[in-house]
Amino acid sequence: MIKPYATVAAGYTVYSDVEFMNFPAGEAHFKIGSAANGQTPSHIIISGTDANDYMRAGLWIDYAHQHGHKVSAVIPYLPAARADRGEPFGAKVYANMINALEADRVICFDPHSPVITTLVENLTIIDPAEPLAKWLQLFGQCYDGIIAPDAGAVDRATKAGKAFGLPVYKAGKKRDFETGKLTGFHCEELPEGGRYLVVDDICDGGGTFRGLAAATGLAKENLDLWVSHGVFSGAAGELNEHYGRIFTTDSHPGHSNPEVNASILPIASILPDYL
Repeated sequence: MIKPYATVAAGYTVYSDVEFMNFPAGEAHFKIGSAANGQTPSHIIISGTDANDYMRAGLWIDYAHQHGHKVSAVIPYLPAARADRGEPFGAKVYANMINALEADRVICFDPHSPVITTLVENLTIIDPAEPLAKWLQLFGQCYDGIIAPDAGAVDRATKAGKAFGLPVYKAGKKRDFETGKLTGFHCEELPEGGRYLVVDDICDGGGTFRGLAAATGLAKENLDLWVSHGVFSGAAGELNEHYGRIFTTDSHPGHSNPEVNASILPIASILPDYL
């Protein structure tokens, strides 16, 4: 899914007047609408992992450059960040595709792995802690602590804890890498009667977060979940049985899974401070 944006004479950012299409032979292309004559290409948001979207984005960026404009590629969910080692080296393949866009700047949101951030050129990283804190305050959400669901989430949970001014509690699990099965969920002792926010970057099928919720022993009214990227595959809908509120962004098409009752922070609402 892609959305190209432009600025108009009054200085407003608008959805760019283009219509993406394919030639009969299959090649990607787009048609320029009449309103585009008064628009200056500014940035394009690429949500998800579809290689066809990256092809269309590359065409739009080429169009912008031919007209003498600089343009940013906003890729909030950096694809294959979890494939940051081994064979094939998916993170490198996707990074090469992103670099081939020749965007003047690439903007991402809370990347999963530091490996892919070293591979993508002209990269700006948006840390989620401050946008998260501001957004949840609008919801009137108040917590007594932040929970990091595993060792990989401790750093981002710690940043969220500082943004909220709250203590951080660490949890953990064991994974059988042969089968992918998760066991041994545990969490530091939590003060009784408190409300807590679990903070992590990606929710796929939700197994980690269901296991964590059970390990805390908390009622769903005392436990909320924030994930920067809601893939929400498989049994993710069962998270509603364990969490009172689920929060994510629209960085990945999975955020709209109707089985997951998630509140969505639009990435576009965060961008003005970074473009």
